[in-house]
Amino acid sequence: MDLILLAKSAVMGVVEGLTEFLPISSTGHLILAGDLLDFNDNKAKVFEIAIQTGAILAVILVYWQRIRDTLARLPTQREAQRFAGNVLVAFVPAVILGLAFGKAIQAHLFKPWFVATTFILGGFVILWAERRPQEAARIHEVDDMRWRDALYVGLAQCLALLPGTSRSGATIIGGMLLGLSRKAATEFSFFLAIPTLIGAGVYSLYKERALLSAADLPMFAVGFVFSFASAWLCVRWLLRYISSHKFTPFAWYRIAFGVVVLVSAWTGVVHWQP
Repeated sequence: MDLILLAKSAVMGVVEGLTEFLPISSTGHLILAGDLLDFNDNKAKVFEIAIQTGAILAVILVYWQRIRDTLARLPTQREAQRFAGNVLVAFVPAVILGLAFGKAIQAHLFKPWFVATTFILGGFVILWAERRPQEAARIHEVDDMRWRDALYVGLAQCLALLPGTSRSGATIIGGMLLGLSRKAATEFSFFLAIPTLIGAGVYSLYKERALLSAADLPMFAVGFVFSFASAWLCVRWLLRYISSHKFTPFAWYRIAFGVVVLVSAWTGVVHWQP
């Protein structure tokens, strides 16, 4: 057993768990960490996607009561049916566009200048969104969302196909701009992440199954566990944070990180490759 490899897996798991649900793009951070750790071959790329399921398990655990109640009431309760339907409606656009354009985006847009640009622009979009008064929000609970609201948030999630955009950032800030409160947008982003990231993880493992073997199981298990633990802490912290704080600090962080991407690519410290 390669203890160095397991240590790298643990670090990558922590990076994934801490960045997946914050509006700062887990992809950019995983690329940076992977390159610095020399953990960036094709198998590592599959690993990065697969350990997202650990982060999703954390969300399922935090919202287990709500998820269990929804599933139990789904056959008879209209409210539960509307909630599940909204998640499904929001999930579909990213699936369609991801399958249609995913390879082309990875081949042509995964460049340092593009990643840096989306980081910086995303930061300014967050600053703009946070200037809007929360009193202007028309939807304060996820149960009040209509299918059109869910569709628009799902379309916003598609922006995360662009490298450096951030899935959580696109859904949360997109939801806020579309009239959701900060709390409702954040919670719906969590729920939408469940089918989105599980689907991406399963698809990646199936597509790249030829690269994997039973010997890789410890590496994936360690990454999964550390991703779960760090995401659980992050989600619980974020839910407390948004009750009294704005996303403004994350906006400035994105802008600064975008500059880091440009400098690290220009100096050759990090090889920003898909």
